[in-house]
Amino acid sequence: MEEYYYKQLSKAEGGIYYAIYKGLLNLESEFLIPSCDNQTLYNIFFRLRLDHPEIFWAKSYKCKYYRESNHYIFIPEYLFSKDKIKTHQAQMTARVKKITQGLNAKSMSDFEKEEYVHNFICENVTYDKLKKAYSHEIIGPLGHGVGVCEGIAKSVKILLDACGVWNIITLCDNNPEKGIKYRHVWNIVKIDGHYYHLDVTFDNTLSAASSEVRYDYFNLSDKQVFRDHEPIIVPAPKCETGDHFYYKEKKLSFTKLEDVYKRSLQAAKKGKTLTFNCRCGYFTKDLIKDILDQIRKVGDERNLKPLVSLNCAQAVVRVRYQEAEYQEEVFIEDANEGEKYDSGE
Repeated sequence: MEEYYYKQLSKAEGGIYYAIYKGLLNLESEFLIPSCDNQTLYNIFFRLRLDHPEIFWAKSYKCKYYRESNHYIFIPEYLFSKDKIKTHQAQMTARVKKITQGLNAKSMSDFEKEEYVHNFICENVTYDKLKKAYSHEIIGPLGHGVGVCEGIAKSVKILLDACGVWNIITLCDNNPEKGIKYRHVWNIVKIDGHYYHLDVTFDNTLSAASSEVRYDYFNLSDKQVFRDHEPIIVPAPKCETGDHFYYKEKKLSFTKLEDVYKRSLQAAKKGKTLTFNCRCGYFTKDLIKDILDQIRKVGDERNLKPLVSLNCAQAVVRVRYQEAEYQEEVFIEDANEGEKYDSGE
């Protein structure tokens, strides 16, 4: 398990970090920690929870202190009773083991393990707009099959940790001006020595709408992810390459419009859906028109009408052909739906 955020602390802060970690693991009602200012204590607790999503029961804390004392009395606030925590601990340990058992024995690459965990979440977890208390922790996605971005990212971390794949949790702030009400949380992974952004929540949203697993946010570079993500508010490794971007890895990232035509024709002949990334240039209205022209050309030749979805931020296109009596449809997708204000509808 990578304690990425612990490694960024000073020696004194690290001592506080481990004092809290030990107390939480032992389910203590209160315990002593070295004193520090309030902001430092908040930052340490915040970082500990990013490093250790297996500690799902500690949601907050209070402190008592005495004048001239070098210690605080740390009083954690738990989501459940201690007996309930122990029950959930056993269930979560068994659940993680069941999900990941055999992956290391199968000599899978880190990319393949990452894909397995990604697909498990997309196929078995529903984004929880009701935001139950446990939806922010691993017990939501792994225990109840529901979660918000924080719970999903924590679940991805604990599953990838179990698979031996280096990863951390990262997050950005909200942005009310863009209608983004909440902080957003996702993961950074390390594949073949390079770092990539992995946002399973965004892919989960798209997968639910598409009725198939999507990979639009699987191993993005900084340049790619910040097209539709706010800046990160915690220190994180730079993600400088998109070499293991899913669609590029699977040869579904096209640099020529003729490739769009050829692969769309194959999909139409086989009656299958085609999802691809386009790198033919900047994803402008003119390029979108050119892409749609290639897709329509196939439809005209096969007497079919295209149903097209566009993730403009990541230049991902999804096309499925239907019988000619239907109308052509083009949709703009929003992978960030769950993190925005409710529409009121």
